[in-house]
Amino acid sequence: MDNESPGRKLRADARLNREQIIEAARVLFAERGAEVPMDEVARRAGVGTATLYRRFPDREALVREVALDGFHRVVAIARDAEDEEPDAWQALSRFIHRAAAELRLATWLSIWFASTWERVHDDPEQRRLRRILLKILDRLVHRAQADGVLRRDVDAGDLAMMTALLLRPMPGLRTELTQRGVDRYLALMLDGLRAHPDNRRLPDGDIGLADLGGD
Repeated sequence: MDNESPGRKLRADARLNREQIIEAARVLFAERGAEVPMDEVARRAGVGTATLYRRFPDREALVREVALDGFHRVVAIARDAEDEEPDAWQALSRFIHRAAAELRLATWLSIWFASTWERVHDDPEQRRLRRILLKILDRLVHRAQADGVLRRDVDAGDLAMMTALLLRPMPGLRTELTQRGVDRYLALMLDGLRAHPDNRRLPDGDIGLADLGGD
């Protein structure tokens, strides 16, 4: 016999609808850009337009939740890399490559929806997730440096900034060209971060965790 109450089933259905809408919007934004119609998001999610607007009254609300969902995904990728990879360099490489798609979408969202992104950046949940992410990255950096595989004149802030800049689209360059080169240039970036006797000392001006909101 099903003991699930109608109220509990309603809440479960509402949560599922919400997750489906966020996932559909995330995929459509990545595929087609900022101008995806809201009714297309509803169709992809398998819900009615009225349901979509009941959960997300406007595009800004939807973008905000897609962004926060992306931050949760990136933190989960970082945690898994740290927990499952005994080698710090492999953990760093795994995190950077696997998080690239989510971070690239976040970069695009910050450009397409600049005013919304300012509010996302100040959201308490986003700030909490950013602190967690940067602390994991900081631990991996220090482990890799202790292992002698990561150059000692960089820190977690440098890695975060380098990745963000690399994923940022170049004005006038076709989107598919930017996306096609990401894995290639991430590999080049990681090679440049390896410790080597011939490494030239970097100029002063490193980016610390505090600069990025990681306290």
